[in-house]
Amino acid sequence: MSPPGRPLPLSLMFLLGMGMASESISCPSRCSCQYLEVNCTGQQLQEFPAAIPLDTRQLILAANNVSYLPAVELSFLADLVYLDCSKNLLGGDLDFTFIGVAKLVYLDLSFNNLTRVTFSTFSHLLSLVVLKISDNPKLVAIEKDAFANNTWLRHLDVSRTGLRFLDTSTVRDLPNLRFLGLSDNLWHCNCSFLDFITWMTESNVHFPDADNVTCYTPEGLRALTMPAAEAQLHFTCLTQLYKQDYIFLCLVGFCIFFAGTTAAWLAGVCAVIYELHTSKQAEEEEEEEDTV
Repeated sequence: MSPPGRPLPLSLMFLLGMGMASESISCPSRCSCQYLEVNCTGQQLQEFPAAIPLDTRQLILAANNVSYLPAVELSFLADLVYLDCSKNLLGGDLDFTFIGVAKLVYLDLSFNNLTRVTFSTFSHLLSLVVLKISDNPKLVAIEKDAFANNTWLRHLDVSRTGLRFLDTSTVRDLPNLRFLGLSDNLWHCNCSFLDFITWMTESNVHFPDADNVTCYTPEGLRALTMPAAEAQLHFTCLTQLYKQDYIFLCLVGFCIFFAGTTAAWLAGVCAVIYELHTSKQAEEEEEEEDTV
């Protein structure tokens, strides 16, 4: 310490000030806090923690029992770029939940109870690069335009969910997508899904665990990998005729039959008329010769 009456050096005053400031920073109960990071992993939290520092950049809530993410409290964390909420009890949909954390780059919602993803779920996350929503067995629907605003999305994982169908445009229109997890889902490989399978085989996206990206239904295609299913679906879907196809063919056949019958009748009438005209002309010529 400086002698009495002598001011403290500026460097010492700065260090003491930093120490006092660090002591005054709040940290949620049962969580650990360090510079710009709050870690609450495995603390059996039932609710979203209170008193999170507003300048937090990384928030880890993994392995708890949180069933709801309050949009208002999240919006206070405007600088948040990393959020891990894996292995919780988040259920239903999360529409408009992330409206206030537009800087978010990494979001992990795996191992929860999500049921659907709509355009309003992640549409405000314009900077999102990594999104993990795997291991949500109740997730049965992802809307066609669900990721329309997430053009920076590079890593997307929807493995081990209840998905049976995914519209091709949902992922095809993501210009930066490089990693797409699809394994162990309940894919229904019908003619409507053929376009998606074809996109998979032609795209430059990496599909991890590709051997487990298989058809679940129909029974005839169960357990087939996507390339094998594509070959069968190409044959089935391109040769299969539906009810409307048979109706169309019947109409075409009837029209051809009717047109042929009409043409034959007209040809017969013309032939008869020609024959009558020829016979009459011959008779007239004979009469003229008899007269002479």
